[in-house]
Amino acid sequence: MTSVGHLWLQDFRVLRAVDIDLTPGLTVVRGENGQGKTSLLEAVYWIARTRSFRGVNDSMLVRVGAERAIVRAEVQSAGRTQLFEAEINTNGRNRVLCNRQPVARARNLYGLLRVSVFSPDDLALVKGGPAERREYLDELLAMLAVRYDAARSDYERVVKQRNALLRAGVRDRDANTTLDVFDEQLVSAGAELARGRLRLLDRLGPAVGRAYSALARDEHVVRARYDADWSPEPLTVSDVDAVEDLLRTAIAARRRAEIERGVTLIGPHRDEWRLTVNDLDARYQASQGEQRTLALALRLAGHHVVNELVGAAPVLLLDDVFSELDRARATALVEHLPEGQTLLTTAGALPEGVIAERTMAVCDGRVE
Repeated sequence: MTSVGHLWLQDFRVLRAVDIDLTPGLTVVRGENGQGKTSLLEAVYWIARTRSFRGVNDSMLVRVGAERAIVRAEVQSAGRTQLFEAEINTNGRNRVLCNRQPVARARNLYGLLRVSVFSPDDLALVKGGPAERREYLDELLAMLAVRYDAARSDYERVVKQRNALLRAGVRDRDANTTLDVFDEQLVSAGAELARGRLRLLDRLGPAVGRAYSALARDEHVVRARYDADWSPEPLTVSDVDAVEDLLRTAIAARRRAEIERGVTLIGPHRDEWRLTVNDLDARYQASQGEQRTLALALRLAGHHVVNELVGAAPVLLLDDVFSELDRARATALVEHLPEGQTLLTTAGALPEGVIAERTMAVCDGRVE
Protein backbone atom coordinates (compact mmCIF):
# COMPACT_ATOMS: atom_id res chain seq x y z
CA MET A 1 0.00 0.00 0.00
CA THR A 2 1.16 3.53 -0.79
CA SER A 3 0.27 6.47 1.43
CA VAL A 4 1.16 10.04 2.28
CA GLY A 5 2.50 10.21 5.83
CA HIS A 6 3.36 13.82 6.60
CA LEU A 7 2.20 16.75 4.51
CA TRP A 8 3.48 20.33 4.57
CA LEU A 9 1.88 23.08 2.50
CA GLN A 10 2.48 26.79 2.29
CA ASP A 11 0.43 29.25 0.24
CA PHE A 12 -1.22 26.48 -1.77
CA ARG A 13 -4.57 27.79 -3.06
CA VAL A 14 -6.25 29.27 0.03
CA LEU A 15 -4.19 27.17 2.43
CA ARG A 16 -1.71 29.41 4.22
CA ALA A 17 0.29 26.90 6.25
CA VAL A 18 -0.44 23.19 6.72
CA ASP A 19 1.64 20.76 8.78
CA ILE A 20 -0.26 17.51 9.35
CA ASP A 21 0.18 13.77 9.71
CA LEU A 22 -2.17 11.60 7.65
CA THR A 23 -3.31 8.16 8.71
CA PRO A 24 -3.03 5.12 6.41
CA GLY A 25 -6.81 4.69 6.65
CA LEU A 26 -9.72 7.12 6.30
CA THR A 27 -9.34 10.81 7.11
CA VAL A 28 -12.45 13.00 6.99
CA VAL A 29 -11.86 16.67 6.19
CA ARG A 30 -14.76 18.91 7.21
CA GLY A 31 -15.40 22.55 6.39
CA GLU A 32 -17.65 25.02 4.68
CA ASN A 33 -17.34 25.59 0.96
CA GLY A 34 -14.44 27.79 -0.08
CA GLN A 35 -12.38 27.14 3.06
CA GLY A 36 -9.77 24.85 1.47
CA LYS A 37 -11.03 21.27 1.72
CA THR A 38 -10.61 20.49 -1.97
CA SER A 39 -7.26 22.30 -2.00
CA LEU A 40 -5.93 19.69 0.42
CA LEU A 41 -6.87 16.88 -1.98
CA GLU A 42 -5.53 18.90 -4.90
CA ALA A 43 -2.13 19.12 -3.21
CA VAL A 44 -1.97 15.35 -2.74
CA TYR A 45 -2.88 14.86 -6.40
CA TRP A 46 -0.17 17.36 -7.41
CA ILE A 47 2.41 15.17 -5.68
CA ALA A 48 1.41 12.25 -7.90
CA ARG A 49 0.95 14.06 -11.23
CA THR A 50 2.53 17.54 -10.78
CA ARG A 51 -0.70 19.15 -11.96
CA SER A 52 -4.18 19.88 -10.68
CA PHE A 53 -7.06 17.43 -11.14
CA ARG A 54 -9.30 20.49 -11.59
CA GLY A 55 -7.65 21.41 -14.88
CA VAL A 56 -6.19 24.80 -13.89
CA ASN A 57 -2.78 26.28 -14.58
CA ASP A 58 -0.16 25.96 -11.86
CA SER A 59 -0.12 29.74 -11.34
CA MET A 60 -3.70 29.44 -10.05
CA LEU A 61 -2.49 27.13 -7.27
CA VAL A 62 -0.48 29.89 -5.59
CA ARG A 63 -2.38 31.83 -2.91
CA VAL A 64 -3.34 35.34 -3.96
CA GLY A 65 -0.63 37.73 -2.85
CA ALA A 66 2.11 35.08 -2.67
CA GLU A 67 4.84 34.44 -5.23
CA ARG A 68 5.07 30.70 -4.81
CA ALA A 69 3.44 27.71 -3.17
CA ILE A 70 5.37 24.99 -1.33
CA VAL A 71 4.34 21.32 -1.30
CA ARG A 72 6.33 18.80 0.75
CA ALA A 73 5.36 15.28 1.68
CA GLU A 74 6.71 12.04 3.05
CA VAL A 75 5.42 9.24 0.83
CA GLN A 76 5.48 5.72 2.23
CA SER A 77 5.60 2.72 -0.09
CA ALA A 78 6.84 -0.87 0.34
CA GLY A 79 8.33 -0.02 3.72
CA ARG A 80 10.31 2.92 2.34
CA THR A 81 9.80 6.62 3.03
CA GLN A 82 10.55 9.08 0.25
CA LEU A 83 10.59 12.85 0.44
CA PHE A 84 8.78 14.92 -2.20
CA GLU A 85 9.38 18.67 -2.40
CA ALA A 86 8.03 21.22 -4.85
CA GLU A 87 8.08 24.96 -5.33
CA ILE A 88 5.23 26.13 -7.58
CA ASN A 89 5.94 29.57 -8.96
CA THR A 90 3.61 32.19 -10.39
CA ASN A 91 6.40 33.20 -12.77
CA GLY A 92 9.11 30.94 -14.13
CA ARG A 93 9.60 27.21 -13.87
CA ASN A 94 8.52 25.07 -10.96
CA ARG A 95 11.17 23.31 -8.89
CA VAL A 96 10.55 19.65 -7.99
CA LEU A 97 12.78 17.38 -5.90
CA CYS A 98 12.48 13.74 -4.88
CA ASN A 99 14.79 12.60 -2.10
CA ARG A 100 16.67 15.90 -2.56
CA GLN A 101 17.35 15.16 -6.24
CA PRO A 102 15.93 17.41 -9.01
CA VAL A 103 13.09 15.94 -11.09
CA ALA A 104 13.16 17.09 -14.71
CA ARG A 105 9.70 15.87 -15.76
CA ALA A 106 6.61 14.35 -14.20
CA ARG A 107 7.09 10.86 -15.59
CA ASN A 108 10.39 10.59 -13.66
CA LEU A 109 8.20 10.41 -10.54
CA TYR A 110 6.48 7.29 -11.89
CA GLY A 111 5.51 4.94 -9.08
CA LEU A 112 6.11 7.42 -6.27
CA LEU A 113 2.41 7.97 -5.60
CA ARG A 114 -0.77 6.87 -7.35
CA VAL A 115 -4.12 8.49 -6.66
CA SER A 116 -7.75 8.00 -7.63
CA VAL A 117 -10.10 11.00 -7.49
CA PHE A 118 -13.88 10.93 -7.06
CA SER A 119 -15.62 14.30 -7.41
CA PRO A 120 -19.04 15.73 -8.31
CA ASP A 121 -17.57 16.63 -11.71
CA ASP A 122 -17.24 12.92 -12.53
CA LEU A 123 -20.66 12.98 -14.17
CA ALA A 124 -18.85 14.46 -17.17
CA LEU A 125 -17.21 11.05 -17.68
CA VAL A 126 -20.60 9.81 -18.83
CA LYS A 127 -22.45 12.93 -20.04
CA GLY A 128 -19.44 14.65 -21.59
CA GLY A 129 -17.87 14.17 -24.99
CA PRO A 130 -15.36 11.50 -26.05
CA ALA A 131 -12.41 13.55 -24.78
CA GLU A 132 -13.56 13.03 -21.17
CA ARG A 133 -13.48 9.24 -21.51
CA ARG A 134 -10.17 9.27 -23.41
CA GLU A 135 -8.67 11.33 -20.58
CA TYR A 136 -10.00 8.84 -18.03
CA LEU A 137 -8.41 5.89 -19.86
CA ASP A 138 -5.10 7.65 -20.41
CA GLU A 139 -4.85 8.69 -16.75
CA LEU A 140 -5.29 5.05 -15.73
CA LEU A 141 -2.64 4.00 -18.25
CA ALA A 142 -0.22 6.56 -16.81
CA MET A 143 -0.59 4.88 -13.40
CA LEU A 144 0.04 1.44 -14.89
CA ALA A 145 3.16 1.98 -16.99
CA VAL A 146 5.39 4.95 -17.71
CA ARG A 147 5.69 3.97 -21.38
CA TYR A 148 2.04 4.82 -21.96
CA ASP A 149 2.48 8.26 -20.43
CA ALA A 150 5.49 8.74 -22.71
CA ALA A 151 3.52 7.52 -25.75
CA ARG A 152 0.71 9.95 -24.96
CA SER A 153 3.14 12.88 -24.68
CA ASP A 154 4.89 11.88 -27.92
CA TYR A 155 1.58 11.48 -29.70
CA GLU A 156 0.26 14.87 -28.58
CA ARG A 157 3.52 16.51 -29.65
CA VAL A 158 3.52 14.99 -33.15
CA VAL A 159 -0.17 15.82 -33.71
CA LYS A 160 0.59 19.45 -32.81
CA GLN A 161 3.59 19.56 -35.16
CA ARG A 162 1.72 17.75 -37.92
CA ASN A 163 -1.23 20.13 -37.66
CA ALA A 164 1.10 23.13 -37.90
CA LEU A 165 2.60 21.69 -41.10
CA LEU A 166 -0.84 20.93 -42.57
CA ARG A 167 -2.08 24.45 -41.79
CA ALA A 168 0.97 25.97 -43.44
CA GLY A 169 0.37 23.92 -46.59
CA VAL A 170 2.09 20.85 -48.03
CA ARG A 171 3.12 22.14 -51.45
CA ASP A 172 6.64 20.94 -52.18
CA ARG A 173 8.88 17.91 -51.85
CA ASP A 174 10.42 19.01 -48.55
CA ALA A 175 7.01 19.49 -46.95
CA ASN A 176 5.86 16.08 -48.19
CA THR A 177 9.01 14.47 -46.82
CA THR A 178 8.44 16.11 -43.44
CA LEU A 179 4.83 14.92 -43.47
CA ASP A 180 6.06 11.37 -44.16
CA VAL A 181 8.24 11.58 -41.05
CA PHE A 182 5.39 12.91 -38.94
CA ASP A 183 3.12 10.14 -40.25
CA GLU A 184 5.48 7.42 -39.02
CA GLN A 185 5.90 9.13 -35.67
CA LEU A 186 2.14 9.41 -35.33
CA VAL A 187 1.70 5.73 -36.20
CA SER A 188 4.35 4.64 -33.72
CA ALA A 189 3.15 6.67 -30.73
CA GLY A 190 -0.55 6.36 -31.63
CA ALA A 191 -0.38 2.58 -31.96
CA GLU A 192 1.33 2.26 -28.57
CA LEU A 193 -1.35 4.41 -26.96
CA ALA A 194 -4.19 2.51 -28.66
CA ARG A 195 -2.72 -0.87 -27.69
CA GLY A 196 -2.53 0.30 -24.08
CA ARG A 197 -6.15 1.41 -24.11
CA LEU A 198 -7.35 -1.89 -25.58
CA ARG A 199 -5.41 -3.98 -23.06
CA LEU A 200 -6.74 -1.82 -20.24
CA LEU A 201 -10.33 -2.07 -21.49
CA ASP A 202 -10.10 -5.85 -21.56
CA ARG A 203 -9.84 -5.75 -17.75
CA LEU A 204 -11.74 -2.56 -17.11
CA GLY A 205 -14.96 -3.45 -18.95
CA PRO A 206 -15.96 -6.38 -16.70
CA ALA A 207 -14.87 -4.43 -13.60
CA VAL A 208 -17.17 -1.53 -14.52
CA GLY A 209 -20.10 -3.92 -14.91
CA ARG A 210 -19.46 -5.49 -11.51
CA ALA A 211 -19.08 -2.12 -9.81
CA TYR A 212 -22.27 -0.78 -11.39
CA SER A 213 -24.36 -3.75 -10.25
CA ALA A 214 -22.90 -3.51 -6.75
CA LEU A 215 -23.74 0.21 -6.49
CA ALA A 216 -27.22 -0.25 -7.98
CA ARG A 217 -27.85 -3.32 -5.75
CA ASP A 218 -29.20 -5.21 -8.75
CA GLU A 219 -27.87 -6.92 -11.87
CA HIS A 220 -27.41 -4.58 -14.82
CA VAL A 221 -25.76 -5.08 -18.18
CA VAL A 222 -23.04 -2.52 -18.88
CA ARG A 223 -21.38 -2.79 -22.26
CA ALA A 224 -18.59 -0.82 -23.87
CA ARG A 225 -17.33 -0.41 -27.42
CA TYR A 226 -14.12 1.20 -28.62
CA ASP A 227 -14.70 2.99 -31.91
CA ALA A 228 -11.93 4.41 -34.07
CA ASP A 229 -12.31 6.15 -37.44
CA TRP A 230 -9.18 4.31 -38.57
CA SER A 231 -10.73 0.86 -38.08
CA PRO A 232 -13.70 -0.52 -40.06
CA GLU A 233 -14.94 -2.37 -36.95
CA PRO A 234 -14.92 -1.61 -33.21
CA LEU A 235 -11.56 -2.55 -31.71
CA THR A 236 -10.92 -5.12 -28.97
CA VAL A 237 -7.85 -6.55 -27.28
CA SER A 238 -7.67 -9.19 -30.03
CA ASP A 239 -6.76 -6.39 -32.47
CA VAL A 240 -3.62 -5.16 -30.70
CA ASP A 241 -1.30 -6.76 -33.28
CA ALA A 242 -3.21 -5.14 -36.15
CA VAL A 243 -3.40 -1.62 -34.71
CA GLU A 244 -0.25 -0.26 -36.35
CA ASP A 245 -1.15 -1.45 -39.84
CA LEU A 246 -4.73 -0.20 -39.50
CA LEU A 247 -3.57 3.22 -38.40
CA ARG A 248 -0.92 3.52 -41.13
CA THR A 249 -3.39 2.50 -43.86
CA ALA A 250 -6.04 4.95 -42.66
CA ILE A 251 -3.58 7.85 -42.50
CA ALA A 252 -2.45 7.18 -46.05
CA ALA A 253 -6.05 7.01 -47.25
CA ARG A 254 -7.00 10.35 -45.65
CA ARG A 255 -3.83 12.23 -46.54
CA ARG A 256 -5.33 14.32 -49.33
CA ALA A 257 -8.33 15.28 -47.17
CA GLU A 258 -6.05 16.27 -44.30
CA ILE A 259 -3.93 18.45 -46.57
CA GLU A 260 -7.05 20.15 -47.91
CA ARG A 261 -8.52 20.75 -44.46
CA GLY A 262 -5.23 21.51 -42.71
CA VAL A 263 -5.78 19.23 -39.72
CA THR A 264 -5.08 15.66 -38.57
CA LEU A 265 -8.32 13.73 -39.04
CA ILE A 266 -7.17 10.24 -38.06
CA GLY A 267 -5.78 8.87 -34.82
CA PRO A 268 -6.43 7.93 -31.18
CA HIS A 269 -7.05 11.59 -30.30
CA ARG A 270 -10.44 11.21 -32.01
CA ASP A 271 -11.42 7.76 -30.72
CA GLU A 272 -14.56 7.10 -28.67
CA TRP A 273 -15.28 4.66 -25.85
CA ARG A 274 -19.05 4.19 -25.97
CA LEU A 275 -20.91 2.95 -22.90
CA THR A 276 -24.39 1.47 -22.61
CA VAL A 277 -26.50 0.49 -19.59
CA ASN A 278 -29.11 -2.16 -20.27
CA ASP A 279 -28.67 -1.43 -24.02
CA LEU A 280 -29.35 2.30 -23.58
CA ASP A 281 -26.71 4.80 -24.66
CA ALA A 282 -25.29 6.02 -21.34
CA ARG A 283 -24.57 9.52 -22.61
CA TYR A 284 -27.94 10.30 -24.18
CA GLN A 285 -30.52 7.78 -22.97
CA ALA A 286 -29.63 6.81 -19.41
CA SER A 287 -31.34 8.57 -16.51
CA GLN A 288 -29.45 11.00 -14.28
CA GLY A 289 -29.30 8.34 -11.56
CA GLU A 290 -27.95 5.75 -13.98
CA GLN A 291 -25.36 8.19 -15.29
CA ARG A 292 -24.18 9.07 -11.79
CA THR A 293 -24.00 5.39 -10.82
CA LEU A 294 -21.98 4.65 -13.94
CA ALA A 295 -19.57 7.51 -13.19
CA LEU A 296 -18.97 6.08 -9.71
CA ALA A 297 -18.57 2.61 -11.20
CA LEU A 298 -15.93 3.90 -13.60
CA ARG A 299 -13.90 5.37 -10.73
CA LEU A 300 -14.25 2.28 -8.54
CA ALA A 301 -13.38 -0.06 -11.40
CA GLY A 302 -10.33 1.97 -12.38
CA HIS A 303 -9.11 2.00 -8.79
CA HIS A 304 -9.49 -1.79 -8.49
CA VAL A 305 -7.80 -2.52 -11.82
CA VAL A 306 -4.79 -0.39 -10.91
CA ASN A 307 -4.60 -2.14 -7.54
CA GLU A 308 -4.72 -5.56 -9.22
CA LEU A 309 -2.10 -4.82 -11.87
CA VAL A 310 0.32 -2.79 -9.76
CA GLY A 311 -0.15 -4.61 -6.47
CA ALA A 312 -0.68 -1.41 -4.47
CA ALA A 313 -3.90 0.52 -3.97
CA PRO A 314 -3.82 4.17 -5.06
CA VAL A 315 -4.60 6.82 -2.47
CA LEU A 316 -8.32 7.53 -2.72
CA LEU A 317 -9.47 11.17 -2.82
CA LEU A 318 -13.22 11.65 -2.32
CA ASP A 319 -14.13 15.28 -2.93
CA ASP A 320 -17.60 15.96 -1.51
CA VAL A 321 -19.06 13.04 -3.48
CA PHE A 322 -21.88 12.25 -1.06
CA SER A 323 -23.52 15.64 -1.56
CA GLU A 324 -24.61 14.55 -5.05
CA LEU A 325 -25.89 11.06 -4.16
CA ASP A 326 -29.22 9.84 -2.91
CA ARG A 327 -29.26 7.78 0.27
CA ALA A 328 -29.23 4.39 -1.44
CA ARG A 329 -26.26 5.16 -3.69
CA ALA A 330 -24.36 6.85 -0.87
CA THR A 331 -24.80 3.77 1.32
CA ALA A 332 -23.77 1.47 -1.51
CA LEU A 333 -20.63 3.52 -2.15
CA VAL A 334 -19.66 3.38 1.53
CA GLU A 335 -20.08 -0.39 1.50
CA HIS A 336 -17.81 -0.77 -1.52
CA LEU A 337 -15.07 1.71 -0.73
CA PRO A 338 -11.71 -0.02 -1.25
CA GLU A 339 -9.16 -0.42 1.51
CA GLY A 340 -6.17 1.88 1.74
CA GLN A 341 -5.53 5.52 2.49
CA THR A 342 -8.58 7.69 1.81
CA LEU A 343 -9.12 11.44 2.19
CA LEU A 344 -12.78 12.42 2.20
CA THR A 345 -14.06 15.99 2.20
CA THR A 346 -17.53 17.05 3.28
CA ALA A 347 -19.46 20.19 4.12
CA GLY A 348 -22.33 18.27 5.68
CA ALA A 349 -23.37 15.02 7.28
CA LEU A 350 -21.90 11.73 6.11
CA PRO A 351 -23.82 8.51 5.44
CA GLU A 352 -23.95 5.81 8.08
CA GLY A 353 -21.03 3.42 7.94
CA VAL A 354 -18.30 6.00 7.42
CA ILE A 355 -15.75 5.28 10.15
CA ALA A 356 -12.87 7.72 10.19
CA GLU A 357 -9.50 7.18 11.82
CA ARG A 358 -9.07 10.94 11.97
CA THR A 359 -11.24 13.99 11.40
CA MET A 360 -9.84 17.39 10.46
CA ALA A 361 -11.49 20.77 10.13
CA VAL A 362 -10.53 23.35 7.50
CA CYS A 363 -11.44 26.97 8.14
CA ASP A 364 -10.10 30.12 6.52
CA GLY A 365 -7.18 28.30 4.91
CA ARG A 366 -6.05 26.51 8.07
CA VAL A 367 -6.31 22.84 9.02
CA GLU A 368 -7.07 21.89 12.62
